[in-house]
Amino acid sequence: MKRKAFALIFGTSIMLTACGGGGESASEPSATDGEQLFKQNCTSCHGADLKGSSGPSLVKVGAEYDAAEIESIIQNGQGNMPRGILEGEDAKKVAEWLAEKK
Repeated sequence: MKRKAFALIFGTSIMLTACGGGGESASEPSATDGEQLFKQNCTSCHGADLKGSSGPSLVKVGAEYDAAEIESIIQNGQGNMPRGILEGEDAKKVAEWLAEKK
């Protein structure tokens, strides 16, 4: 019985370690492009297709806001969107990428 419990705990810890955060922290500068940053941080609310789920559709967000306005929304939040999901260069890259969506 102890072997089964040990195997279960050991196997679970190996699986959880393998599914970890990938070694990147939010405070590290990123060389990732805006689309990739969006996929990593925004799709849970705005959808991978930009059509929205719990957050609004961003399919044509660039027709409504320019890159600076989008960056401000990303950094400061708006409506139900919390502030600070992305900051600095990462927020700027995503804003520039989204501003192209018209």
